[in-house]
Amino acid sequence: MQQTPDNAGKSLLLGMQNLDIHGRISRAMIGATACAVVTSLVFADWRVTTGLLLGGILALLNHRWLRSSTAAVFSVLVDGEKPKLRLTHYFLRYLVVGAAVFVAYTLNVVSLAATLIGLCSFVAAVFVEAFREFYFAFIQREETN
Repeated sequence: MQQTPDNAGKSLLLGMQNLDIHGRISRAMIGATACAVVTSLVFADWRVTTGLLLGGILALLNHRWLRSSTAAVFSVLVDGEKPKLRLTHYFLRYLVVGAAVFVAYTLNVVSLAATLIGLCSFVAAVFVEAFREFYFAFIQREETN
């Protein structure tokens, strides 16, 4: 019977952290937010524009916080340490995002629908990354005989 090495250790996690996917997703989120804000400057009310901008900024912050808090969770699982303060960031980010949206909506400076659309810039960025990966998968495939 063949034995397979345990490859779920630190080296796998460190190798995955070196991928530039997070940078590409962040740049795509910035691009999607910028396109939406520029378009809304021309065609929409100022509350829509500020809502898209706030939602895009909160989505970027949320992505960054999620990345750091999940890295902390996996480092705890791999190292067997006690949970650190960064684990609380996983839950506090929802509170911060919700509070920011609530305050901005209460002050009547954003459109709630536009803010939610701005928060969805992560979805647009994931689609951009998926199309990029499909493109390279088709371009770099090998012909079979």
